[in-house]
Amino acid sequence: MDTKRLMEYTRRFLKDYQIYQTYWNYEDGVVLMGCKQLAEATGEESFMEYMIHYLETRVTPEGTIPTFKTEKFNIDSMNCGKVLFAALDRTGDERYKKALDFHMEVLAKHPRCKCGSFWHKEIYPNQIWLDGLYMAQPLYMEYETRFHNKENYNDIIHQFENVQKYLYDPEKKLYYHGYDESRQAPWANKETGCSANFWSRAYGWWLMALIDTMDVMSEQIYEHYRTLEDIFRIAVKGLLPHLDPKDHMVYQVIDHPEAEGNYTETSGSAMAAYAIMKGCRLGVLLPEKYLQVGRSMFEGIVENKLRPDENGIDKLYDICHVAGLGPGEERDGSVAYYLSEPKSVDEAKGVGPFLMAFGEYLKTSEE
Repeated sequence: MDTKRLMEYTRRFLKDYQIYQTYWNYEDGVVLMGCKQLAEATGEESFMEYMIHYLETRVTPEGTIPTFKTEKFNIDSMNCGKVLFAALDRTGDERYKKALDFHMEVLAKHPRCKCGSFWHKEIYPNQIWLDGLYMAQPLYMEYETRFHNKENYNDIIHQFENVQKYLYDPEKKLYYHGYDESRQAPWANKETGCSANFWSRAYGWWLMALIDTMDVMSEQIYEHYRTLEDIFRIAVKGLLPHLDPKDHMVYQVIDHPEAEGNYTETSGSAMAAYAIMKGCRLGVLLPEKYLQVGRSMFEGIVENKLRPDENGIDKLYDICHVAGLGPGEERDGSVAYYLSEPKSVDEAKGVGPFLMAFGEYLKTSEE
């Protein structure tokens, strides 16, 4: 692996990166999480400085976040808050603790399904998406562990158990992208409430949600930790038979490689690679069985998706730009729908997880 090339790509991407939205958003959050992972893996101050600078421009000295659109009740908005823990530890600046308190105040008001899980967004009532578990639960768990005496561990674990109960297909051994408790969404199966297919990035969000939540919880609460371990292993084992045998990557629609226009998708593959390597490093997965799988996935991305453009500058290709379910009749969750969404180059939702996976690749290089 040419790590020098990857570091050059990373620095150039961050130098040229334009913030994704003017408001507090999850896309910038995944890029910042990539910086955090690389700071830990390399010890390079520049990655942490990049993250701190971003936060200093958006979190006021009083700990408020003026661009946080709280009225939207969008679970995605929680994601960027995760890096506040690292900023607090690094700087000792109380603004970051206050900003974390603010996130938890917002989360406490977030609408829930009858089963107890957070709605994905106010515009998607009664719906659980795999994406949302990643956005909120690791933040929620780390706050509970560090500042709230673990009082809401049961709530967090219950929301993971709901996904296992409602979104897992025991025959196909995969997790559907979304679930509508009310069965009212046009894309929802009227019997199960689930969407129709298995999308690569949603699956990646789910794997990262599990392993990142385990990483910040107390293993002393063994029963809860074991619950997430078991679910994570089920999720990993279900995905691996569907990897492309040549590049070891995940298809955009996971279990339909034969579908016309299907392709190995970068963001979902990077997320899975990150989660598997991290799972091995944390001892959740057996390194002798799974570590090379995760590393081969990352190597496959580098070999097949990191390519020079017409000017000879490396870019990261085949990133699904966006995909979702609804609202209304739009985005119906069909195979054709997922394959109709455009592919992007150097898009934050792909590069962020790529940097995170790169960090884990470096962390596990001597194990």
